[in-house]
Amino acid sequence: MTTARSPLTVHQFAMCFSSTPRGARLARRLCGTRLDAWGIPYGSDAHDVVGLVAAELCANAVRHGHVAGRDFHVLLTADPATGTVRIEVSDTRGELLPRTPTALPEDDGPEDGGRGLLLVEALADRWGCSPRATGGPGKTVWAECAAKCSTAEAL
Repeated sequence: MTTARSPLTVHQFAMCFSSTPRGARLARRLCGTRLDAWGIPYGSDAHDVVGLVAAELCANAVRHGHVAGRDFHVLLTADPATGTVRIEVSDTRGELLPRTPTALPEDDGPEDGGRGLLLVEALADRWGCSPRATGGPGKTVWAECAAKCSTAEAL
């Protein structure tokens, strides 16, 4: 006798955050909480990778996509059928597009910065940028990461 499997649910989390360092931190923490609730546990490689990619994209939205009085938007999607987690971060600066990183910045000065998209490039399976689909002007920077988990119902 065979039992029918229930279709796996595609999980989504969407929220707007203030375009501040505090908003970026909150976005990263809430994405981490959602991943854990969806079966990608804290401390797993998949959780760490997606968390770091989300943190970099949110930090970039605050640092490079900030427009006074405008928030940034996060959409986190986990699809168990494909074993993929997609993070989309939208801001309102459509004229300032991310460049594909080629190497570490030449200047190794005390400044932080310039390495975020290099990390995204190294960790994500795919990433890119597109015009913001909804919610006004701007762009959406997205990344997809494989997320395998040991439970059958989760990724």
